[in-house]
Amino acid sequence: MRVKVLCFGVLKDWLGAAPAAVELAEGASVATLLDELRAQKPAAAWQGVAVSVNAEYATAAQVLREGDEVGLLPPVSGGTARAANVLDESSGPDNVIIALTRERIDADTLVRAAKGGADGAVVVFDGIVRDNTRGRRTLYLDYEAYEEMAMKQMGALAAEARTRFGVRQVTMIHRLGRLEVGETSVLIVVATAHRAQAYEASRWLIDTLKKTVPIWKRETFADGVVWADGEPFPAGLAAGAEGAHEG
Repeated sequence: MRVKVLCFGVLKDWLGAAPAAVELAEGASVATLLDELRAQKPAAAWQGVAVSVNAEYATAAQVLREGDEVGLLPPVSGGTARAANVLDESSGPDNVIIALTRERIDADTLVRAAKGGADGAVVVFDGIVRDNTRGRRTLYLDYEAYEEMAMKQMGALAAEARTRFGVRQVTMIHRLGRLEVGETSVLIVVATAHRAQAYEASRWLIDTLKKTVPIWKRETFADGVVWADGEPFPAGLAAGAEGAHEG
């Protein structure tokens, strides 16, 4: 059988950016595919890699089928519409707004739109590009995503936050492409009746997004270019570790 393999982030630099077709025996698992790829390209970078199958996180034991799309996902750093149209294209009846955009994020407009008459608090997380990292002068950043999967993950996080913390409205917008110093990379707006729940939900959303949503950051400094070290995946998601498929 044949599966399509997609690489993201730093993995593209040594496995290739183009999708690859890989032939496997019927009944092969994610672990089988990883073992085959590791044999071709041994590297420490396999440690901590997560795997998706058809835009959903997969375990090492998951059996693959003909035509599956397998994503190789390095630890993440942390859908596409013009900023002016984000609300129209991404809003829904469940008080969740999510989007990926390659345009500047209009934070003021999005915050105003999130407020409702029943709200006593709106908490905003506005992540911006700073001009340095670990003593190196930053020129600009480039963000990329596995877009279909990122939108699914962001939608699931927003819905879970509303249930877990009892908040009324969640807005999550993430930029892709090139960002200059001072621009917003991610905006999270939580609106609800009480400030405690709004604070808790906002913190949980950004912390979880940075660990699970497949978005990667490439940093261009005055003295070089690197992929940002990502947050480790939560336990159970890193299918790329040696021995991850052993029972």
